[in-house]
Amino acid sequence: MQHLTHLTLSVALALIAISEPAAAQLVPVEWDAAGQFSKELPVAVGKFVEVCEKLPQGAKIAWSFDAAAPLDFNIHYHEGKKVRFPAKKDQVTQHAGTLVTEAEQDYCWMWTNKTSAEAKLHFKLTKS
Repeated sequence: MQHLTHLTLSVALALIAISEPAAAQLVPVEWDAAGQFSKELPVAVGKFVEVCEKLPQGAKIAWSFDAAAPLDFNIHYHEGKKVRFPAKKDQVTQHAGTLVTEAEQDYCWMWTNKTSAEAKLHFKLTKS
């Protein structure tokens, strides 16, 4: 009987783990031959999508996005314990700009969904 209880508990825990959404979606940049990268993804409720790329100083990346619901958005990089934000907007459904990198760093574009429904996100990065 004890074996059956452990088996039932194991199955229940496995089902809970499968149903839990991922904490975040980390997306590696995959540039095409034209120097572009675009993707369409869902951003789960209470979660975020982050796209990061190591860029040299002086790189220029044009970026744009649109989303089906308002998202918090930022571009950031880390300098030691400090986080720098070349761009930051709260609760926007679309935005665009050009990042000109100040230093060689890992730069991240990040969208956070604080709404009550999943939001579809489409973004595009272009080297210039």
